[in-house]
Amino acid sequence: MQTNKDTQPRLPAPQGPSTYAGRQTSYLGAGLHVKGEISGNEDLKLDSKVDGLISIGGFRLTVGPGAKLSGDIVAREALISGEVCGDIRAVDRIEIMKSASIVGDLCTGKITIEEGAYFNGNVEIGGNTSQIGTDLDSLLHSAKKTDEK
Repeated sequence: MQTNKDTQPRLPAPQGPSTYAGRQTSYLGAGLHVKGEISGNEDLKLDSKVDGLISIGGFRLTVGPGAKLSGDIVAREALISGEVCGDIRAVDRIEIMKSASIVGDLCTGKITIEEGAYFNGNVEIGGNTSQIGTDLDSLLHSAKKTDEK
């Protein structure tokens, strides 16, 4: 006996956010505007507008071409294609794509800036980035010390 359940067309399973090195990536889409701090322990892709600190410590942040961020970023890796007004600290690397616009200081182990990208700020490569991690209290404390100088 065939039931109604058996005759319904099967839709493909919804695809979750992309993964990086076998890890799940969280995603905030273009229709969102976030005010406040974003912190977490997983990769994050943003296509939204964000006003506030983004701290994902030992993980990768991808800022899409339509994203607009106003605030500092702390991550293991940062791939920037959109607009960022704030400092970026990434222990491993920062990649700035040609569609990016960044106003702020960069501190990282390695950096790539594509021709055509806009950048206004200072760059520190290979400096003391060992503080970058997932302990938000330590990160905020070190940021306050830097601001006081």
